This record gives sequence, structure tokens and C-alpha cells, in this order.
Amino acid sequence: MTEPRRKRGAERTSNRGPAAIPQLPLRSVRNPYPPMALLSDDQIEAIHEASMHILENFGIEVMSARALSLFDKAGAKVDHATQTVWLDRGLIDEALKTTQSSYTLTPRNPERTIHLGGNSINFTLVAGPPNVHDMERGRRAGNLRDYSDLVRLAQHFNCIHMIGNQVCAPVEMPANSRHLDTYFANLTLTDKAFHVSAIGRGRALDGIAMMAISRKITIDELARDPGVTTIISVNSPRRFDDAMSEGLMTMAEFGQSVAVTPFTLMGAMSPVTLAGALAQQNAEALFGVVLTQLVRPGAPVMYGAFTSNVDMRSGAPAFGTPENTKANIASGQLARRYSLPYRTTPGSASNAADAQGTYETMMALWGAVLGHGNLVYHAAGWQEGGLTASFEKFIIDVEMIQHMMEFLRPIEVNEGELALDALGGVPTGGHFFGEPHTLERYSTAFYQPMLSNWQNYEAWQEAGGLDATARATRLWKKALEEYVEPAMDISVREELEAYVARRKEEIGAGEP
Repeated sequence: MTEPRRKRGAERTSNRGPAAIPQLPLRSVRNPYPPMALLSDDQIEAIHEASMHILENFGIEVMSARALSLFDKAGAKVDHATQTVWLDRGLIDEALKTTQSSYTLTPRNPERTIHLGGNSINFTLVAGPPNVHDMERGRRAGNLRDYSDLVRLAQHFNCIHMIGNQVCAPVEMPANSRHLDTYFANLTLTDKAFHVSAIGRGRALDGIAMMAISRKITIDELARDPGVTTIISVNSPRRFDDAMSEGLMTMAEFGQSVAVTPFTLMGAMSPVTLAGALAQQNAEALFGVVLTQLVRPGAPVMYGAFTSNVDMRSGAPAFGTPENTKANIASGQLARRYSLPYRTTPGSASNAADAQGTYETMMALWGAVLGHGNLVYHAAGWQEGGLTASFEKFIIDVEMIQHMMEFLRPIEVNEGELALDALGGVPTGGHFFGEPHTLERYSTAFYQPMLSNWQNYEAWQEAGGLDATARATRLWKKALEEYVEPAMDISVREELEAYVARRKEEIGAGEP
């Protein structure tokens, strides 16, 4: 909240380059192609049966008395002493009957409404890293200034549909109230939907209340037209801690979106085999889905997947691996098995915005797209296995996302596209550069990249010989110059400021 507001108008545009950064227009993205099926129907059912065995015989630890009571009242087997819950498949089936196969999230700007489910696909800013990096200032602890600039970048680029939870942690601010400052930045520097922190009830409620203020509606009205979401990260294997349980129940209680996402790293927090990891992931995800429906039948909930593997030599997490890519596709099959929207993630373990970071992210991104992910979380800016938000990696990822968006545009086949007149008008051995068909379409025929460089070697050298990472540095700086803060009614801003001030006073040195 203390971050100074950027100047608008002529002062901001005075040092721009001759042309704005090329980018795709704002549009809803659909995946028109059939989802890829790595697993047969029989294999999906085998994983389902294994998940039922886990839930019925092994149980899940739930470190929340309120959640244990809800399961108890619903007829589940509950051991309060060990905080363990066993679910039978009948209770699971009943809960799944009240879930939604698709729903929308409406931010303060209704033109930015996103659809979750079906063949829709949405991309988010990276969320959660404690650190931030760019090539000029190096790696440093997260802070509000960098947080605000990364959020501005997310607002500037149309292909980013949602803000994640704390793109980098502003560590200079009190940990118990910094969520208020980041929510305020999300709501004033962007007009897009955002992810709230669900570490306990208070942080979730604050995000819900502030979104309602920004839309000039009540919390009850927001429950009928949700505007925020959260990720509930399961403490795999088979544990829902108290904070995550309370956050999940609060979001469901107020009709807001929840993505239940087990963190199943093969060889560490799950079996070393992909089938075993998927069975565990599926059991943990379904358990959380059931809890949302016990709180509020019909509460919007997503099937979340975050299955990858570790380096068995060191135990370090790995992302963008072949196993991770296959898990992204297979998890989509499981989400469709239960008619749930699907949250997935591309990622990389690279410590730099380099070739490794790019090819690992692209591998996982292909898995997310082929698996028909509806919410592609951490899509832009993820570096160092999620420990760092990178400005250069953000630009590289935006380029990859835009490539993918153009790939998802269906091929048109009609009289104009078949170009028979052009084919007949160009002689054998000729060229199409001057043909009217080309001249009518040349400026829009192909995707125009913002980061790629297609000069010949001599021209590239003469222009400075910058590689993609160096060009990305120039682009994020230019994008911040081009950024325009979305308008907000002054009375809404003042109400948000008053809410933040009041809540900080109420929280004091305690927890929200």
C-alpha cells in the first residue's frame, strides 16, 4: 500500500521507444483440440480404485477440529485422537454430485472475467517465491516495490489472466499483515482476478472482503458471483494442516473458488512411480473436494495437480521433466473423470532465465495444454524451482504463452485461405511477395513475436548481439514504461485504504 503510484499520461510515455511492444489482444482462450489421453479408460479406473483404497483404508490426517466435526456429521469414520478421517466411496460420490463442472471468476473489471472449465485455458503470474531476480540488480529478497512492478507487468500483458498469491513476498513488511498490502496492490495496479492467501481464516476473509469492496457489492453478493480463488496445498503425503483446512473452509463458506492441489514429488512426498503418485494425488485432491462440498454444496472447486519428481541423487525438486509433463496430461484425464475444472502448472528447476529454464517450462506447458488445463498456475516468471520470481523469465514465459495461444487458434480453410487465385497468378519459379493476396494479409498473416530475433548474423551483431535473456531485460523495462494503471473510483480506493488500515490495527501483533 505504501508503494508510490506511478505517473500517468505524457510523463510516462515521453521515453518510450518508437513502437509499443507487440502483443496479442485481450481475448478468451479456448483449446479447440481433443485432450490427449496417455492413460486408457481401464488405467484411469485402476487409479480411481487405488485412490478409493487409500481413502477408505489408510485415511487422511486433518489437523482442524472444525473439519473433523464436519466429516463426523457427514458420516465419515473419524478418529479424533489421531485426527484421521476415512472416507467411503458413497460419501465421495454424493459430494461430487454437487460440484460444478465450470464456473467464472469476476474481478472489478467485468471485461476481465475468466471462465474455468470446459475447453477454456487461463494463465497466471508466478506466485509464492521469497526472492526476486533481474539481470541488472541480481537476486534479492522479495519486496513491495518489485512485487508492484511484477503485478504491473501482469496487468500490461493481455495473455496473463490472473494474479497469483504474492508474486514475491514483500519481506520488509510484517508477515501477519503483508497480505493486505499485496491485495491492495492487486486491486489498484490491476483490474484482473487474483488469488488470495488461504493460510487460515483471516487472510482468506480479507481477500474476499476487499474484492467485494472493489466491485461495490456485498460479501453475500460475491458468494453468488465469485471473484477470487485460492490454492490449498496439501501437505503430502495425506495431511491437511490446520491453516490450510481453515482457509479451504472459509473460501467454500463464502462461495469462492478453491483449487485443491497435492504437492506430490515422486520419490519424496509420493511413491517413486507415476501411477502410485497419481493415485495419492487423486485421493488427496478428492478429499479436499469433498470438504468444500460439506461446507457449502455447490461451492466452486478445482482439481489441482502438482506432480513431478525429485533428483534422486540430491533430493532436489525437478520440474519440466518428462515425468512432470506426463503427469500434467494424465491429471487432466482424472479431472475430467470427475467433471471438475483442472488446475495445472508449468515449471523449471533452472537457477537462471536460460535455455534450461525455457525448455523445462515448455515441456510442462505442453503437458498443461495437451491435458486441457483450465488454470495454468505459475505460468509466467517461475524460476529456481519456485524460489525466485524473475523479470526476464516473465518475458520469456509471456512469449511462450503467446506462441501457445496462437497454436490454439484453429486453421481456417475457406476460399480466401486456399488462395487459388494467388497460386494461379504466380508463374512457375516465381514468388508471392508482391501478390495482392499477400499484400492484403502480410501485416496479420503470422504471429509477431516480441522477443525472438530473426535478423541475419551480421545485422544481429551490428545491433548489439543480444541474446534472448538480454533482450528480455529491455522488454520488461519497456513494458513498465508502457504500463497504464487501470482507473478506480476514488471512493472505492478510499474504502480499500480504510479497510487495510482498520485490519492492520485489529491484527496488531497477532494472526489475522
